[in-house]
Amino acid sequence: MLTTYVQAAMQRARYELIDNPEPYYGEVPELEGLWATGATLEACRENLVEAVEDWMLLSIARGMPVPPLGDATIRTPVKVSA
Repeated sequence: MLTTYVQAAMQRARYELIDNPEPYYGEVPELEGLWATGATLEACRENLVEAVEDWMLLSIARGMPVPPLGDATIRTPVKVSA
């Protein structure tokens, strides 16, 4: 389930060159605010995978919703107040 979600995110990734010491910029449009850079396109992709994984795990840990990416979905448990 988690690997499928990361793969779905990377299939949606968009890249561009920017004026920066790490000129490759990548983002997943459906995951607002999630982006990465790298000195090479491959480094950018690797950094973007790590960013998606970290974002996904933090969202799950906090019980925050994780938006579906096509058929890839992750259901977070509902937090119950004591």
